[in-house]
Parts: sequence; structure tokens; C-alpha cells
Amino acid sequence: MEVKIGVQNAPRELVVESDQNADEIEQAVRQAFNSKANLLTLIDHRKRRVVIPVSRLAYLEIGESEDRRVGFGAM
Repeated sequence: MEVKIGVQNAPRELVVESDQNADEIEQAVRQAFNSKANLLTLIDHRKRRVVIPVSRLAYLEIGESEDRRVGFGAM
């Protein structure tokens, strides 16, 4: 899954490629809003953790990853 995360007062969004499915990511967001720590933790496809304070979240976009095409070719 590709997760685009908008962070308040940041000019660019974060993009995380995750092995988690959309339901697992959505559940992690819900738990982050309900926890006392108020931190959203996602694990990317390289098993690294991305931790974001919930108070700074502007939006999340969850979708399928796209294969990036390089070069010239018939479409």
C-alpha cells in the first residue's frame, strides 16, 4: 500500500510504501487518535518505523502502489 501523509505546516507530503493493507493502516490511525501517546506509527516495506504526532496530521491518502514506468515505450 502507498500511504500519502499530509503534515500541518510542512510543504511536502510524506509517502510511505507499506506491506500493511488499507484496513490495517486505517485501524492504526484510529488507535493513534484514541491512545494517550497520540502518535501514529506505520511500518514501511523495509521494516522501518515512521512516527507522526496525531496533532500534526492534515490528511492521509491510502491507495494501491503504482509501478513506476521508466523510459520510452508503447502505452
